[in-house]
Amino acid sequence: MELNGKHQATLEAIFATPVRASIAWSDIESLFRTCSAEISEGNGSRVRVALNGVRAVFHQPHPQKETDKGAVKSVRRFLTESGIEP
Repeated sequence: MELNGKHQATLEAIFATPVRASIAWSDIESLFRTCSAEISEGNGSRVRVALNGVRAVFHQPHPQKETDKGAVKSVRRFLTESGIEP
């Protein structure tokens, strides 16, 4: 899988220590799409994501555009289980 500079920066931000809380959700979704994830909208702010046989449900942040630290940890865990790491 070939990531462009923006997607690589997003992936590195997700795996950064300490956990960042300023990653835009749209950047995370774009990374998922680049990794060939299947994304579907659920009820309310839920977003279902399937990647490499791993499924997860995330809550799209609102009204802010950035994810909180807990959501970034969940995305990190999901990507690791899916075999995606920087």
